[in-house]
Order: sequence, then C-alpha cells, then structure tokens
Amino acid sequence: MAAPQVKQGPTQARVDALELPTGGWSTPARQDALARVQAMGLPHARDEYWKYTKPASLVDAAVILAAVYSTDETPMFGDMDRLKVVFVDGVFDADASDDLALEGISIDRLADVKDIHWAKDLYGVLEARGQDPVERPLATLNTAFATDGVLIHVTGTPSKPVNLIYRHDSETSDAMLHHVIKVDSGAVLTLLENGPAAARFNKCLEADIADGGTLHHVRTQGRDHERRAATHIFARLGAQSTFKSFTLTVNGVMTRNECVIELTGDDAFAHVAGACMGDGDFHHDDTIFVTHDAVNCESRQVFKKVLRNGATGVFQGKILVKPDAQKTDGYQISQSLLLDEDSQFLAKPELEIYADDVACSHGSTSGAIDDDALFYLQSRGIPHSIAQDLLVLSFIAEAVDEIEAEALREEILSRSEAWLSRHRND
Repeated sequence: MAAPQVKQGPTQARVDALELPTGGWSTPARQDALARVQAMGLPHARDEYWKYTKPASLVDAAVILAAVYSTDETPMFGDMDRLKVVFVDGVFDADASDDLALEGISIDRLADVKDIHWAKDLYGVLEARGQDPVERPLATLNTAFATDGVLIHVTGTPSKPVNLIYRHDSETSDAMLHHVIKVDSGAVLTLLENGPAAARFNKCLEADIADGGTLHHVRTQGRDHERRAATHIFARLGAQSTFKSFTLTVNGVMTRNECVIELTGDDAFAHVAGACMGDGDFHHDDTIFVTHDAVNCESRQVFKKVLRNGATGVFQGKILVKPDAQKTDGYQISQSLLLDEDSQFLAKPELEIYADDVACSHGSTSGAIDDDALFYLQSRGIPHSIAQDLLVLSFIAEAVDEIEAEALREEILSRSEAWLSRHRND
C-alpha cells in the first residue's frame, strides 16, 4: 500500500537528500527497508502514535541548527574502566576510541564490513519484525541509510563494559547509526551509551539475546540542549534470558525514544526504565511496546518525568500478551512530577491480553511536589530549593533502581543531582 498523499512529498524529499549505501552483505536489507519506508511514509502528526509529538523536525530534509555546548564536566562514566568506542557526528573516530579487541566479545564497524558477516542474519530483521502492529518508519529509514555503527558479538563475559560515546561537533550534523548486538547463550554484556551525538540523530539498536544470555544497557542523553533525536531499540529474548535498559535524559529540544521488546522464550526477563528532567523548551517522548509470546515471562516498564517551565513529557506504553503466553507477569508505571502549572504530561498506557493466567497491571499519575514533605524538610533547616531537589531525586529513584550495577546507579543519581543544582530557582 502506498503512503498517503500527505506523507509522500516529505518522505521522498527526505529520501532524495540521502545516499543509499551499496555493495556488501547489507544491500538486500537496505533495499528492502527503502521499499518499506517509501510504502509506509515517514511519520505525520495525524498518525496515532505521533499525536503527542510533532515529527516534522525529525522528518524534514533540512536540519535545524543545534548549537554545540562546551562543558568542563567530567565525561559520563569517565571514572569507570570501560572500552570506549567514539563517534563524532555519526562517524567512528579511531583515534579517540580504544583498541576494540576484548576477551569474550568481537566488535566490528558497520562501515568497514563488506564480506559475508554474522550480522547479515540480523541487520534489519528485528527492526522489520517491530513494524507490526505499529509502523516505526524512522527506524526503517535508519536501516536503509545508516552508514556507521558497531556489530557486537558477545560470546562470553567481557571484563569491562563497552561504552559508545557520541560527540557533537557540527551545528548542522545529521547522523544515523545502526548497531547490531548478538548475545550468545550464557554470555553477558554491559553496554553504556552517552553524548549528544549530532544536531539531529537517528539511531537504531537491534539486540538478539539467546537462551540464558544477558544484556544490561544504560544510557544518558544530555548536554547540547538544541539537539533532536529519534532512537530505537529492538530486542528479542530467548528462554531464560535477561534484558535491562535504563535511560536518563536531562536536555534536548526534542527526544523520541522507542523500545520494542519481544519475549519469545520461556522464563525470559525484560525491564525497561527511564527518567527525564526537563526545563523550558523540552519535549521528551518514551514509546514502548512489549510483546509476551512465551510462558512465565516477566516485563517491567518504569518511567518517571520531572517537568517545569513549560516542558512536555510523553509516555506511550503497551503490553501485548499473546494467547499461549500463560503465567505472564507484566508491570507498567509512568509518573510525572510537575514543578509548575505550565508543564504537561501526556500518557497512553495500554494492555492487550489474550491469555487467561496472567498478572498484568498499568498505572499513570501526574502531580506536584508533596507540600507536607517539603514543609517537613524545610522545618529541619533545609533550604527550599535543596529540599525540592531531594524530593525530585526520591521521585526518580524507582526508575534508577532498575539499573543492576550499584556504581552505575550512583553515577546516574550524581549527574541528576548536578543537573538539578544547575537549574535551581533559588
């Protein structure tokens, strides 16, 4: 089916502004993705899953300028022993990166691999599966046109995390990165991501986790406030496998994070969580879709948003339980803390259940700072602004607690506290 007329013009203009990479094992997947994105069309404000977030700045052929901000802050995760993989405006920087050799893992660059590669069986596959029942055309555009990224095959348990670092150097950069991660049975990987990436950033991460495999994912999005980003995670879980993902977002004019998870093996375990803190012209959208298609699986969605000075937060989360997915345990909570009357939180929680032996729940709340708690802290001599910050940190703690490693939890809370300190209304 062809895209509606309202989508055809913008879609073709965006496609015409890009060059389709050719040659090598990824060509069939790219050509298929190009055909799919032209058929479905890029997102439009009339689309059901884009009614809270205007997609124009993510779709237009022209990039809106985004200023590059300098900072003297210690780099995120800078005190940790990690393998650094650096991209500058969407291009791999070998000089800034570490040697990619590490026991228990192989890392290849998407742009370098031309011959037959294990990723041929995965590149674009999970993204294509994630288009049903909701189309995700920006991810399909990424599969077609992304020119760089990493292909990570986890065969054991590396001695340290892999840290993907995204640097933004050009005010007009328009970056696409596509990462593919294959976690073998019994293997374990911790993946870290941080940095502003580009003026406009479109990223797709496909993760295939075999039976008994584990992937821990922690990322931060911040610093350059004028940036715009659309990110996508597609994860497929085998039996007794684990996927845990957490995202902290503290700046950005426009951020849309999509996560599509399939639990296809019995006793699988998927947690996806996030916290954001927005001030002023800040729009942040978390759109999550979790499909239970196996027995005795557990999923959790925990999202907290702190908003003020007209900031907007969006949460769209769905749990789909298929007929044979008995003994499913699905939990979803989305909450916002509005620090003034100008900000807004828009939520669309959903459950769709076709099995009868399940324990599924969802909830969504929006409110202000607890005046009694604020008064109590102030009565103990704590200044108003600091007392408010303490309550904000307490509010996001449930989401941060989803991070497995204590050191990473402490790093996230420390960065959150620093951001609140910089944005205090003393």
